[in-house]
Amino acid sequence: MQSREQEQHIAVFGESGSGKTVMVSSFYGATQEQHYLQKSLFDVVADSAEQHRQLHQTYLGMKNSAQVPDATRFSSTSYTFSIKLKDTVDSKTRMAKPFDALRLVWHDYPGEWFEQDVSGATEAQDRVGTFKSLLGSDVALLLVDGQRLLDHSGEEEKYLKALLTSFRRGLLSLKGQLLEDGTLLRKFPRIWIMALSKSDLLPNLNVYEFRDLLIEKARDEIDQLHRVLAGFVEVSEALSFGEDFVLLSSAKFDADKIEVTERVGLELILPMAAMLPLQRHARWAQLKLIPGKLGAQLLTKAKTLAMAAALLGEKGRLPGRMGRLLSRLDPDLVDQVAKLAGDKLRDVNSEAVAKRDYLAATLTRFQLDLEEGEEKQILFRSRR
Repeated sequence: MQSREQEQHIAVFGESGSGKTVMVSSFYGATQEQHYLQKSLFDVVADSAEQHRQLHQTYLGMKNSAQVPDATRFSSTSYTFSIKLKDTVDSKTRMAKPFDALRLVWHDYPGEWFEQDVSGATEAQDRVGTFKSLLGSDVALLLVDGQRLLDHSGEEEKYLKALLTSFRRGLLSLKGQLLEDGTLLRKFPRIWIMALSKSDLLPNLNVYEFRDLLIEKARDEIDQLHRVLAGFVEVSEALSFGEDFVLLSSAKFDADKIEVTERVGLELILPMAAMLPLQRHARWAQLKLIPGKLGAQLLTKAKTLAMAAALLGEKGRLPGRMGRLLSRLDPDLVDQVAKLAGDKLRDVNSEAVAKRDYLAATLTRFQLDLEEGEEKQILFRSRR
């Protein structure tokens, strides 16, 4: 039986201690809270029962006992979450939809492998194998540690330059083993988001100021890392690095308690993984930055066609040009879907909720979440 789930991958890179384990635990734990389960249009379910218990226990330890999870060293983990829609429609209507559920695969890459040399052949092989496992990701997060920025207040360039340089060197050390016979990669993260982890430590810094700080203090290193990333991928014009920025905080940490409800930006993880590829790949295809065959591959990988159908509902339900979308799914029209915004987007979302079309409601809600993230100045999306 053919799978009715569509899969999106996100790769998370950060130095040891930058908060990757806390982040994934806080992301998942919040989706298991009673109020979330009652109000959400979908359930987030860890595909592995063991990972479910591990992540939930870590979250509860922070929430109830102010226990910070132990640091993981040289531990590469992929977490798989199914986003299961609360859809009660009959089977005939369900099968008319392009898919039933989304699956998010969250790849956590050990920071130590960018910070220091591997200790032997086995670890070197593990490092390459781990990186290959995340090559199917559309979106990657590169974490900037808010604590490290705070520690280098007034001389942030020292930390930022070192961070970006270590990542650049780490990638270069992998290049020969990843590019077999020198062949450039088609499957490679093409949207790299600069993310400020532990942003609660810098409460007066908005996403524009975070962006400006990076560009002012480390523009050359950003350019150099961009060139290295471009050296991995076929059609390097279809690559975004240093153009998208987000603020993230897993909780507010005090001396004797951890406020897990005071999160920043974690609610944008799913929307970014699901929607940014839709928007960016359609734009690149429209601008003819990618050749036809690769463009079709990227659009398909991003599930653009399915998502566009879901966003607009069933064929003929909407009037005019948008109602004819399903019979003319080219990049220009897909781009119009990606640009649904404001009142029009809210109208589509409200109609989907009223009709109990939870797939369309979820995806349009994702789009609204991204808009609200920009309004709150915790997200900046590339204008290119």
